[in-house]
Amino acid sequence: QSRPATAEVRGHRNAVFSREQSRQRALFPRIEKIEVQMQGPGLDGTLLIMNKGMSTPLSCARHLTEYHVNNSVLALVDDELWPLHKPLTDSCSLRLLTFKDDDPTPVNQAYWRSCSALLGQVLETAFKDDFAVELLDSPEVPVTSGAFCCDVVLDPQLDSWTPSEETLRSLTRGALLLIHQDLAFEPLDVLPSVALEVFSHSRSMEEEVEKAASESPRGTVQLYRCGDHVLLSSGPLISRTGLCSQFEVTAFHSLGGLSLPLQLQAHHTVWRKLRKRAEKLVVVPDSSATPPPPPAPSSQ
Repeated sequence: QSRPATAEVRGHRNAVFSREQSRQRALFPRIEKIEVQMQGPGLDGTLLIMNKGMSTPLSCARHLTEYHVNNSVLALVDDELWPLHKPLTDSCSLRLLTFKDDDPTPVNQAYWRSCSALLGQVLETAFKDDFAVELLDSPEVPVTSGAFCCDVVLDPQLDSWTPSEETLRSLTRGALLLIHQDLAFEPLDVLPSVALEVFSHSRSMEEEVEKAASESPRGTVQLYRCGDHVLLSSGPLISRTGLCSQFEVTAFHSLGGLSLPLQLQAHHTVWRKLRKRAEKLVVVPDSSATPPPPPAPSSQ
């Protein structure tokens, strides 16, 4: 059977995402107030009165300063990592996280994950409708590996294909365009049945959804939408594409790439070294093996 056009698949995924997003918003038909106790430098004791099921951590940041709006990447809501665009459903404590926090580990992990998501978004449309490209959930690669990855199932006609430097540059340009557009990563936690409907055109993605659902303590899976691209994510993403800055697609193995966040740009000589490292194949450690002790945090 002929496969549907990429635009048709994206349209279907968007429609299901929008329908479910509207359904969830309708669960809060009347405005009910919640108390949000802010935490963090200069914010301790600040109390915000927000709207239940409507206000997000980003809404809270807008009641503070321009700095909080522009630099916040993720939030901690009652000590749980929380995407900036995800509505708050109860009174809570809230801490806004940035790349320059004393411990930037959670935002670095979200950043790496988001770069993989951007890479996938570019790849999905890179081959137009000439070849089939199926995205899989991006593997959780340690930040210390020096590269982020995106797993794809390529059309069998591309089995012997090796991308040229110009192809890699073209993919990099596609990613930089998305970064320039400063698109929001919209989160949506859904039941597996909804996610299966979203990805009904992809058998590979259906398997990823089933796997994610089986590992989820709440029985839900996390979707994100960026522009017209809907993806499955294994953890929180950053708030918007504009938080990425230097970004380069460096190699095709299972596909690797390299990026730095907006607030931490590197000198071009350092960038060249990072690029060289990112060209190497990343081997994801076996999760069943005993993990090594975590490295000591380095200053940034």
